[in-house]
Amino acid sequence: MRFSSLGLALSGMAAAVSALDTIEVVGNKFFKKDGSQFFLKGVAYQLRPSDPLIDTEQCQRDAKLMKELGVNSIRVYHVDASANHDGCMKAFDEAGIYLLVDLDTFGTYVVSTDLHWNQTQYDSYAAVMDTFHNYDNVLGFFVGNENIAKKEDSVAAPYIKAAARDMKAYRDKKNYRKIPIGYSAADIIELRPMLQNYLTCGGDSADTVDFFALNSYSWCDPADYKTSSYNQLQTYAKDFPIPIFFSETGCNTPGPRLFADQDAIFGKDMINDWSGSIIYEWIEEENHYGLISYGASGGDASNTDVEGGFTRKGTPTPVSPDFNNLKSKWATITPTGVRKSDVDPKTLTTPACPTATSGGWWAIEGNVRVPSLGETLAGTYTSVPSATVDSQPQSTVKGTDGKDDSKSDDKGKNAASKDVQITVLGSSIAAVILFAAVAL
Repeated sequence: MRFSSLGLALSGMAAAVSALDTIEVVGNKFFKKDGSQFFLKGVAYQLRPSDPLIDTEQCQRDAKLMKELGVNSIRVYHVDASANHDGCMKAFDEAGIYLLVDLDTFGTYVVSTDLHWNQTQYDSYAAVMDTFHNYDNVLGFFVGNENIAKKEDSVAAPYIKAAARDMKAYRDKKNYRKIPIGYSAADIIELRPMLQNYLTCGGDSADTVDFFALNSYSWCDPADYKTSSYNQLQTYAKDFPIPIFFSETGCNTPGPRLFADQDAIFGKDMINDWSGSIIYEWIEEENHYGLISYGASGGDASNTDVEGGFTRKGTPTPVSPDFNNLKSKWATITPTGVRKSDVDPKTLTTPACPTATSGGWWAIEGNVRVPSLGETLAGTYTSVPSATVDSQPQSTVKGTDGKDDSKSDDKGKNAASKDVQITVLGSSIAAVILFAAVAL
């Protein structure tokens, strides 16, 4: 965290009086310090495109209403690593709310049509971790969100894995708390369960994600466990080796939302394998997924608090009936789960690495060697028998050239909130995959 010596002292003092204990991963579940299992009842929170965690007064207003709603966690998609977040982090901490923070920015996504995991990306991700690692109510970090969402995108999977590997190594090198690092996937049936298995396979925990999350909108009221395909999701999640949860859910078609999927997620069919859900989203915007609003749409364009026609600051007002429907639903759900002492991680096995199919959606052939930072790979990916085997495919390493190859696309589902599927131009696994090394 980029503090002065005084700032570091104050931060340390703040951590000492934190209202929340840290969350840890044991096996495929999250646990509190007292050994009880933690389940997410979360909302997606991104008032502003760059960072919603810098306005202390706004965070205090929102945290108060979130507590009334029953929220215990939020997901934030973009943050400014150079900003001060103490006020907002304290507000959420005092409200009993944990945070999941995406490490990437608008300019540092792993993009399948311009594949690289370079020093610019590494440094940017590390800066976010430096800024947030000291807060006890940080539950986890994401290295990506829906980077793989179309048929041509699976070639990016080794780069997602490389980002997770290097951020975990950075966390450990800096002696930071073992904050789990994971990935948030688009719910694409042709990619399930290959992607989740690939990110956890290979036998070397240093190379795999610490949790896997899914953005799924398949349960649209009225629906049930089977018609929503949640029964299929459960099949893929059964005895998964790491925590798995819904990082976005809450279909609003046809509406109003009844949130009946929460009964399934926290019920007998799924509770043994899933760790909860995050509802999309807090603020009302053009997509009409909001649980609250700060005023009527089409606000004064000259007002700096209005972006995209929606006011993004002020007193949060519940959107009816969705807010109360979710509040009532969560009030009836009080999962207990298992005790940490009852979990034996040795009973969980990592899945086999998926194989490619000719003309299929998954193009990664088994346990391919994960790219090193700044490496350029030529030709196809090369499979290795184990993640710990020192097997080197043909490759070259480019020198530094000072060029910033990171993308700057705004991939938001809406301008202020989340990333969506990237339109790819198409590429072949047999084509040359350029992997540029960039040094700041």
